[in-house]
Amino acid sequence: MPAQTPSPPVAPGSAEAVPPVAAVPAEAVAPLIRGVAVLRELSEAGGTLSLSGLERATGLARSTVDRITSTLQRMGYVRLDGRDAVATPRLMELGNAYLAALRLPALLSGRADALADELDESVSLAVADRDGIRFIHQATRRRAMSLSFRIGDLLPAERTAPGPLFASEWTDAEWRAWRTRRVADPENRAFTAVPPRELPFPDAEFERRAEAAGRDGWALDDQLIEPGLVAVSVPVRDPRTGRIACVANVVSHTSRHTAAGLRDTLLPRLRATVAEMEHDLATAPAPDPGPPPSDLASWIGASKHELGREFIESLARGLTVLTAFGAGRAALTLTDVARATGLPRATARRALITYEHLGLVRQQPESRTFTLTPRVLSLGFPPLSRTTLPRIAAPHLADLSARVRESTALAILVSQGPDAEIQYTARAVSPRIMGVDIRVGTRLPAAATSLGRVLLSDTEDSADSARVRTHGYALLDEDWEDGLRTLAVPLRDRTGRAVAALGVALHAAGRTERECVEELLPELRRTAAHVERELHAAGHFTRVPVL
Repeated sequence: MPAQTPSPPVAPGSAEAVPPVAAVPAEAVAPLIRGVAVLRELSEAGGTLSLSGLERATGLARSTVDRITSTLQRMGYVRLDGRDAVATPRLMELGNAYLAALRLPALLSGRADALADELDESVSLAVADRDGIRFIHQATRRRAMSLSFRIGDLLPAERTAPGPLFASEWTDAEWRAWRTRRVADPENRAFTAVPPRELPFPDAEFERRAEAAGRDGWALDDQLIEPGLVAVSVPVRDPRTGRIACVANVVSHTSRHTAAGLRDTLLPRLRATVAEMEHDLATAPAPDPGPPPSDLASWIGASKHELGREFIESLARGLTVLTAFGAGRAALTLTDVARATGLPRATARRALITYEHLGLVRQQPESRTFTLTPRVLSLGFPPLSRTTLPRIAAPHLADLSARVRESTALAILVSQGPDAEIQYTARAVSPRIMGVDIRVGTRLPAAATSLGRVLLSDTEDSADSARVRTHGYALLDEDWEDGLRTLAVPLRDRTGRAVAALGVALHAAGRTERECVEELLPELRRTAAHVERELHAAGHFTRVPVL
């Protein structure tokens, strides 16, 4: 019999709230439920929330919040900045697991991006999440009047173009759940990605839109989200089942298109792209899962031994279960999960039961397998999906500067050729009285700096570039300015391309060249590895701007 303990309190406006009447299964892991609540509230707050704010939002005791955030910090999902908890890009590994297992972004995003370029309008892909829709890909236009939706954002079905298409396949039970939610939240205040609707329309209006969408094979959003925003959607169907796999959505505003004009002008091209997407789905080869992750939980015991009661072992174990899924590992049995994570079967089973209760995992009874749901994206993905490289690097530069007591910086290559330049995009100032002070935005000749030499070594074939590539760093001694010694290493994206360089700058009297290599280079490489790991997590399914 399931226990009748209610779910932990959540913020009244949280769209991710577990209904208070839902019984928590007796085998659910309470610390995992609390940890997920903290991650959801942190996401709803934009990725940063004070510890006292988390205490109020979740209704948990402050000591519990402290232990949860300490555990999340150890896992690399959160960093503590004074009294604030800040979500880090590594938290996106959870959402990446869902998106990789889903395969749709990998298979279809290229078509969506090409359509956005052709139409010069924003194009998105959305999937159903109960009675809402959740974005899994965004190709936006860079205009003064731009769209602010993010990958992972949850919207009410009735206020979107994709919603009626998904609703055309709802069961009677799903329609009842939608009506119940509408009664409880008629203004959509639980959906924080959209403004509240002051004058909700009757249920029958959405029911008519769903019927028309199912009949016509397309749907419109005529300023349902907010004045000026219009969209047209077409379903992308799974070739195996004929059901909607996702919806392709073109979004504009009324200064460019009316809703009817959007339909008449762009719908034919959208339909053609959807036909190409469906062909891609039908002809895609089976995914190669590669070697499965192994023993993901091996470090947990050591962390528990080191941190003691401040480390919640059951929370850490539970979160590793989500990362067992991925490309070629969309549906896993209990045995698969236990093998991938290194957890005992009983521990993995309790975590899966907990996630099923929270709506993050769905069990397929016929195959005895488990799959992730779109709700996994609620764990930090939306606020982190628009991070930038300087924002990722900034806290790591500050930590490095504090450790080595020297100024540190991030720079990118902004031009090529004989007059190539670098631009400083982030920095941390040395705590010394005499330190290097180069402002963010400053441009310098690339060849005259170690940061530039590192970046040029990826594109040039000179003897100096070959030496930099061989050693993996550049060290310049007073080449640019008397008394200035600089050391830099490359920062590489998921493809291995050097997209930026990390460097340390100091007065030549501070350390010899040998001391720079022996003392500073290992610290610099360690910092680069930390930044790269976060960059790779953030850049798996999103574009990370370098500026």
